[in-house]
Amino acid sequence: MTLHRLTVLLLAVALMTAACGGSPASSEDSPPAEPDAGTWETWVLEDASEIAVPPPPEEGSPAAEADLADLQALTADRDEEAREAIERWDAEPAVGPWMEFALDFVAHRTKDPVAASRSYALVAVAMHDAAAAAWHHKYAYDRPGPEDVEALVAAEPDPSYPSGHAAIAGAASTVLAYAFPEQPALRLERHAEEAARSRVAAGVSFPSDVDAGLQLGRAVGELVLERAQADVVTDADVAEREGAANWEELRPEGELLWRQPPGSVQVPVSPMAGSWDTWVLESGDQFRPGPFPDVHSEQFRAEAQEVYDASQNLTEEQRRVAKFWEGGEGTALPPGIWNEVALAFLGQRDLSLPRAARAMALLNVAMDDAGVAAWDAKYAYWGPRPDTAIHDLGIDPDWEPYLNTPIFPGYVSGHGAYSGAAEMVMSHLFPDHAELYRERAEEASISRMYGGIHMRSDNEVGLDMGRKVGALVVEHAQQEGIEG
Repeated sequence: MTLHRLTVLLLAVALMTAACGGSPASSEDSPPAEPDAGTWETWVLEDASEIAVPPPPEEGSPAAEADLADLQALTADRDEEAREAIERWDAEPAVGPWMEFALDFVAHRTKDPVAASRSYALVAVAMHDAAAAAWHHKYAYDRPGPEDVEALVAAEPDPSYPSGHAAIAGAASTVLAYAFPEQPALRLERHAEEAARSRVAAGVSFPSDVDAGLQLGRAVGELVLERAQADVVTDADVAEREGAANWEELRPEGELLWRQPPGSVQVPVSPMAGSWDTWVLESGDQFRPGPFPDVHSEQFRAEAQEVYDASQNLTEEQRRVAKFWEGGEGTALPPGIWNEVALAFLGQRDLSLPRAARAMALLNVAMDDAGVAAWDAKYAYWGPRPDTAIHDLGIDPDWEPYLNTPIFPGYVSGHGAYSGAAEMVMSHLFPDHAELYRERAEEASISRMYGGIHMRSDNEVGLDMGRKVGALVVEHAQQEGIEG
């Protein structure tokens, strides 16, 4: 675990302790059964029954006898490697290991927050829909789990066939291989197989349960890929659609607009992302704000001066906040920070697999749409970063920010948008922590001014935009009528 991940875990524990007035809640009881999870609304599937799953082996049949024999053989021969795999994949929440892969893969890429939030959403949606589909078939077939073997972990209280753990493994591994083609797809397939088989070795699933779960999850994953491939995800596609030869033709004329650092040949990050398909927004410009303050106005100068003055008097706490929320190169980026917080928080809760998958899908759908909306505004206005403003206004021609300035426009703040969206979703799911999530969102937003890479309007408008996006996702969640 990296130092940053450890810090995030401690933050999540602190969130729970502060809200509950004591130690994080824990329970030795298993999460409750979820007989209605198969009726929940899905994101990519038409409904949870869309993908057919053949029935399990008939009780007393030769196939059922062979299934039981395989289970008994695996549980009777648990070596150290098998036990380590059981422990590794019995994580809480069960979606966690797969999101951790996505977080790590993003950290090894060139910085692109909006591409990262799109990848996180695809993985989370795949796991959600796979869980819903698995739970539909669980209650359609109502197969009891193994009873005559020693179980090393707690079994799901729901019917056994198909395995929910295997379904999310199949779905997540399929989407990860697509979203991160630089990663070995065969290794991801092997992780999925290991995750599924660990449930058999643990004594809580029959081999046929995990076989059916893997097949179902992979089918869900393929449908998510169809959705992703139909999306406009390349700058060239959108530039052609807009009648522009390249991104530079979309850059407006004007004073004090964002520009690349002197001598830089880097292409601005994802200039067409505001045209990507969205989940709940009608389009990326649905909440496009008005322009940033006029560069000749007193407000604009005052905001630039505010950043400069703050940089000259940063406290240790402000430096800490700026660094914690930085999300720079080599990290899981701003939407990844919120995923880390959510995973650490969910790990302290006794949530069923479907509810954990639902929470992560709602969070990441909200942040994905917030990222698209933020990038729409960034390249609609090409708002300057503080370094451009402070230099060109003559406040300090030699000034440098505390953090590295990103290679894309400042207005609106992506941190603000991601944080506002995350705040709304997490506050809806866990209302007893709403005030703390609001404080963390505002802290994440203002951290960008401490870092010297955003002005106040960037942060405030971005945070407001993210909250609007998050409110739409919350409205979607409320319409599902799922209690708790």
